[in-house]
Amino acid sequence: MTLTLSVLDQSIACAGRGEDHALRDTLDLAPHCEALGYHRFWVSEHHGLPTIVGTAPEILLAAIAARTQRIRLGSAGVMLPHYSAFKVAEQFRVLDALAPSRIDLGVGRAPGSDMRTAALLNPHASHAAEAFPQQVMDLIHWTRGHPHQGVAAHPRAPGLPGPGFERAPEVWVLGSSDYGAQLAAHFGLPYAFAYFFMDGQGVEEALQLYRQLYKPSDRHPKPQPTICIWALVADDAADARHHARSRERWRIDRQRGALGPLQSPDQIAFTAEEDAQLAGMRRRAFVGSAPEVAGRIRDLAAELGLAEIVVNTWAHDPDVRRQSYALLAREFDLA
Repeated sequence: MTLTLSVLDQSIACAGRGEDHALRDTLDLAPHCEALGYHRFWVSEHHGLPTIVGTAPEILLAAIAARTQRIRLGSAGVMLPHYSAFKVAEQFRVLDALAPSRIDLGVGRAPGSDMRTAALLNPHASHAAEAFPQQVMDLIHWTRGHPHQGVAAHPRAPGLPGPGFERAPEVWVLGSSDYGAQLAAHFGLPYAFAYFFMDGQGVEEALQLYRQLYKPSDRHPKPQPTICIWALVADDAADARHHARSRERWRIDRQRGALGPLQSPDQIAFTAEEDAQLAGMRRRAFVGSAPEVAGRIRDLAAELGLAEIVVNTWAHDPDVRRQSYALLAREFDLA
């Protein structure tokens, strides 16, 4: 089975450069990945963080749409409890009008921030997550052009072949637990598991639940699962491991509540205790040469029965990140 590869970019701030550079790096990366043959290019939503600075995916996606022609574009995801489902539907119908049949609307329940920031985004944040299933149902109606609660979301789009089909953004449910898997299955929606959050912990159970409970829908008669992994590829394994030190430093610092921009690997040192903490993560990491990492990705996809894998890559040097995606694309013959 041919394996499809996609991209998740998180607009990572890097030490020595302004946060605005992170957004421009994202804009540069999208057409690069399109030319390499990647299927999707997703961006994330986080708030109040000095590392992940893509706070408005709907705005970023509009800019990316103007720079690309073929690749699917999407959010991974919009943190729906912060917002009105109707407004999100309008935003993504506008995006679909700008990039017809190329828009994915990935939604999640997590705050994407701390609870103080979540309360500033939505004063009712403490109760908003409870309404997430209803919000997803409302979103499905409005994104697909259905009049719902007496209102339709605009702009409307031409119909597609088949009864009741209007061109619309594809709604995805994102998650890192059983909750999102069950919700996606209930609504007959595609599901993306954030494998990189906990180095894959819980992925087998979530995908099994998703497939077992799946209720076929008109647009998605069969389950459509994927996972997002973190990977870094270089010309040789030693070089890849060197550049991976930036994310390793961030993960160690995050555990003690110290968040900041991604540091240069040339300026990073680990204590013996920190090296011991990182040992397990390094064994599981998708870091190395292209043949090595591609082999591990193929094995994981086969083990989990997946036809698509989404790849997230952090590197302090944007050229290292672009090269990583290029080497992986060549190994999978994406172009």
